[in-house]
Amino acid sequence: MELEVGAPAHGGHCVARFEGRVVFVRHALPGERVLAEVTEDHGGSFCRADAVRVDAASPDRVPQPCPVARPGKCGGCDWQHATADAQRRIKAQVVAEQLRRIADVEWPVAVEALPGGLLDWRSRVRMAVDPAGRPGFRQHRGHAVVPVEHCPIAVPGAVEAVADRRWRRDLELEIVADDAGEVHVSELRPDRPARLVAGGGVVVERAVGREWRLSPGVFWQVHPAAADALADTVREWAQAPAGGLAWDLYGGVGLFAAVLAEQVGADGSVLVVESARRSVSDGIANLGDLPQVRWEVGRVERVLGSPELADERPDVVVLDPPRKGAGRAVVDAIADRDPERVVHVACDPAALARDVGLFLDQGYTLAGLRAFDAFPMTHHVECVALLTR
Repeated sequence: MELEVGAPAHGGHCVARFEGRVVFVRHALPGERVLAEVTEDHGGSFCRADAVRVDAASPDRVPQPCPVARPGKCGGCDWQHATADAQRRIKAQVVAEQLRRIADVEWPVAVEALPGGLLDWRSRVRMAVDPAGRPGFRQHRGHAVVPVEHCPIAVPGAVEAVADRRWRRDLELEIVADDAGEVHVSELRPDRPARLVAGGGVVVERAVGREWRLSPGVFWQVHPAAADALADTVREWAQAPAGGLAWDLYGGVGLFAAVLAEQVGADGSVLVVESARRSVSDGIANLGDLPQVRWEVGRVERVLGSPELADERPDVVVLDPPRKGAGRAVVDAIADRDPERVVHVACDPAALARDVGLFLDQGYTLAGLRAFDAFPMTHHVECVALLTR
């Protein structure tokens, strides 16, 4: 079908229309005229397609640096065919549109670049193995594996560490390139724990003026500059009072807890809630010099509903939920404690907008928003929102 391509939409595609139906088209840019091939159609009001020929190109179009970033190939990158400025502009439009549509909030969004450019930034990589034992990445919305020997957005040496050998076809591979220059490789199988096959097993990262020694599988930001950028924003907006109480929900290994602990001081308290036991163990080991930080292992909604926390009234709450967002139960539990400030870190604009809407219903106001291009070439964007009473 020939399409006139319209505005970008959340998920790495643009919106077009054909014979009254919406077409979500990848590998295109707003304003272009393309020939598109349908890739998925279950009937109803929309279908999905790939632009396979560009008849009228956008001035923002550039050649893709990766040979498999094209229709039918790797699904990891969404915007390699766009300039850096265009990528950030598209992401800003998507964040603003989600806030407007879901939370009924009009907010001017600008996506900020992180140091390092568009390539060589991804320090954590998950790869699958094809039937011939070759590691690669899955197709967009598919299970087929596209074998690769190099990935231009990955830290140099990460993909190369596994590309020169054959692997069991039922494996996935988790690769971590740390701040000390070491590459750690783990085999992942659904029926057994991860098995480290390369690297020393202690991942060294540096952020907020500290060195972190972590297990290979625990969560850490994939962009080398993201941890400090997010922590600096949390530091600016949390403003936890000296001697006060701060909550760090979905706290991981305690990156934001370290910042909050500085603010509340030795006479204050920081509660970290995290469901991953290994993250908590690593966090306790890394923040042993901060006795004001205490830890609870469990799902956030369960911990906040426990009798032990019934009387706690935090001055500030920081939350960094998974991609699906915090949800009503957690937002209600936070609002019931009436913190003056809530700092919400989010990697999905739609989930952020849903949570912001829930906080607005509880009497909070969106007082600040920053967005960071922590995932260049992809449609993902990291946001931090400040909500105040």
